[in-house]
Amino acid sequence: MVRIAAACGDFASLRAAVARCEACPLSKTRTQTVFADGPERADVLFIGEAPGESEDLLGVPFVGESGKMLTGIIEKGMGLPRAQVLIVDALKCRPPHDRAPSVEETRACTPWLDRQVALAAPKVLIPLGTLASNHVLGLAGSEQRSLGSLRERVHEREARSIVPTFHPSYLLRTPEAKKDCWKDIQLAMGLLGLAPKRGG
Repeated sequence: MVRIAAACGDFASLRAAVARCEACPLSKTRTQTVFADGPERADVLFIGEAPGESEDLLGVPFVGESGKMLTGIIEKGMGLPRAQVLIVDALKCRPPHDRAPSVEETRACTPWLDRQVALAAPKVLIPLGTLASNHVLGLAGSEQRSLGSLRERVHEREARSIVPTFHPSYLLRTPEAKKDCWKDIQLAMGLLGLAPKRGG
């Protein structure tokens, strides 16, 4: 899988390879793979955990209410068009009933995500939620950490800046966390040279 991903020189070939992937049992239960939303190269890369039901049906990450929340973060908070950032999930297939991905499923999808990051060459990665943050930071097993211990700071891994924050679905359930999410987004904006909007 690593070799196949590395051989993909652009998003078109990588998308096609992902669509053919049968590396784990999720290939038997998915409607379709969910590859990405946004340009092939972008300064900002948002990374979620896995597609949900709507994403599985439409083939696009972060649609529905979580997608609206993320769009608000990008457009109202950061002052960027959503079409200017890249949005992906760590997994490219929906786990049945939206359960948490298994270690095996996550491992099978990692080469695809790694190649997306390499091709997009983002300045800042923003993983959304505990699982995505641990995954992007390479923390597994007993090394995994809570989101609270990972937030409000810039991590560096493989010469890339990583700013973990809350998943939009958590913000929908816990609106009081929005102010803390905004702190993380401002950290990312500082790395990008973006000034916070007045009253943001």
